[in-house]
Amino acid sequence: MLRYNFKYEWLLLIRNRWIQLLSILLFLLFGFAVYNGVQKVKTRQANISNAISELKTQETATLSVLDSLEKGHKVSVSRWRLPSRAVVIGNSLPRVVNMPAKSTAFIATGQSDLFAHYVEPTVTGDDLSISYTEMTSPVQLLFGSFDLAFVIIFLLPLLIIAFSFNVLAAERESGTLKLLASQPILIRVWVLQKLGLRFFWLILCIISTLIIVFVIFEFNFSANWTSFVILLSYILVYALFWFVLAFATNIWIRSSAKNAIALIGFWVLFVLLSPSVLNQLSNTIYPIPSRTLMLNKMRTLKAAATKKQDEILDNYLRDHPEYAINDSTQTRNFYHRYMATQNLVKEELSPVVKKFETQLNNQHQWVHAFSWFSPALTVQNSLNDLAGTSEKDYQNFRHQSLEFAEEWRNFFITYMFNNQKFKKSDYQNLPSFKYTYQNEVGYLRILGLLGISLAIVVLVFVLKPMKHLNILE
Repeated sequence: MLRYNFKYEWLLLIRNRWIQLLSILLFLLFGFAVYNGVQKVKTRQANISNAISELKTQETATLSVLDSLEKGHKVSVSRWRLPSRAVVIGNSLPRVVNMPAKSTAFIATGQSDLFAHYVEPTVTGDDLSISYTEMTSPVQLLFGSFDLAFVIIFLLPLLIIAFSFNVLAAERESGTLKLLASQPILIRVWVLQKLGLRFFWLILCIISTLIIVFVIFEFNFSANWTSFVILLSYILVYALFWFVLAFATNIWIRSSAKNAIALIGFWVLFVLLSPSVLNQLSNTIYPIPSRTLMLNKMRTLKAAATKKQDEILDNYLRDHPEYAINDSTQTRNFYHRYMATQNLVKEELSPVVKKFETQLNNQHQWVHAFSWFSPALTVQNSLNDLAGTSEKDYQNFRHQSLEFAEEWRNFFITYMFNNQKFKKSDYQNLPSFKYTYQNEVGYLRILGLLGISLAIVVLVFVLKPMKHLNILE
């Protein structure tokens, strides 16, 4: 019977032009989505490259001035802009602390269209300025990006619904169901076979189309074959879930129209409604303190600290004797007081910032913990992790940026407090930054979704239809 079903389904799909139409549609959708993703990644990399190029140009000019100063030549630079002053180097030549895109970044835009991918920490800058630059397009925020993740999560289920909603209902409505019931096979098994074969042809089309599209856009399979296999496994499990829902719906609902309405209802519930509800609940349970109030408090602290800078500097030098000004010929200047004040403001704001970050992390953890309520959210999080564009990646980038900003500031503090001149040879010792991804793969989330799909199949076989839902009527 399975052999007959295989042959019958193949002929039916070919004659109805389902396979041809599906292949063309998948190629267009995947091709356009990958193109959009690749263009976003190129723009991201170009912005970082431009910032690095600009830094190198400034470096060349600065090193030339330093060389002239050390040789005793006159330079046409104002006294306050001389690169022999460490604070000038620390502020005018900040490192480009960047988050390079993964080779798979084109798969899912994730958070990458919300936040900046590089910052330039300075000596006199505060940590709150090392943040993210949010996008300003309300249209982009509303509709998101047409990337590969969007096609997989939003559009693929609709194709599956159109591909499978009336497998059993069409037989019932055409009057051939009772003839099929006379064959030595359970109706449930027969429907499962038909949907299984359609699942097989769909996955075959997806794999073939993805390979062609990835080859067109010069994806390096040899270096990233693991990522490609993981991507296919996510698609396979997600598609399987929707075929399982179609299987249950075909068994328990009588008509094609009701099947279509029920499956569209599931699509709205799992793809649109559940993620929104989880997000709103996370905001309610773990409300984030107002960032505006935090910034206002920072300004208030700075204003209060400015009035007692000398006292703050005395306390700071008492706590940091390594920065003490031992030479009586050296005088306290603006930057001595400013750095001590900044340190105090940072300590005073630490509880507020910590509360802000704790609540944000609680929100993310809560959403991830209950993401199994929404298969779409489960796969979205997994694809974001694979692409390196998840909220965890950007939180990690921010933390690494703050650590480097502290390292950068500490490097110049000794020069500043001892009024030590910066030399050309010191330039080679400047701190450097390299972002490190925390590679995470959502195996558990995907296995959980696979378990839910298998559980639905078991329930369909175990539970008997009610009398008015008998599939033979």
